[in-house]
Amino acid sequence: MRHQRVVEALRAFVAERDWAQFHTAPNLAKSISIESAELLECFQWSDDADDARVREELADVITYCYLLADRLGADPSELVLTKLEQTREKYPVELAKGSITKYDRR
Repeated sequence: MRHQRVVEALRAFVAERDWAQFHTAPNLAKSISIESAELLECFQWSDDADDARVREELADVITYCYLLADRLGADPSELVLTKLEQTREKYPVELAKGSITKYDRR
């Protein structure tokens, strides 16, 4: 499974550097926010961002998300699928399809 390979690679990388001591949940959450801001910065002045830089910053965001999920003992795929189900119920197709406006604010 690709997910497990990623988690194992991240754990090894962190262990080699003895960084786990710094990877508290709050620190990882802060890092996600910081890296997300760097991703957003790619689009600050133009919608035509450098694809390579966008991918690099996106990888940083995803890396910290994986590390936080691992710290919490959660499977990122399960987190996404659970949230998707909740969102599916919140935004039924017949009320949300093709609309940017939240269905309960129309």
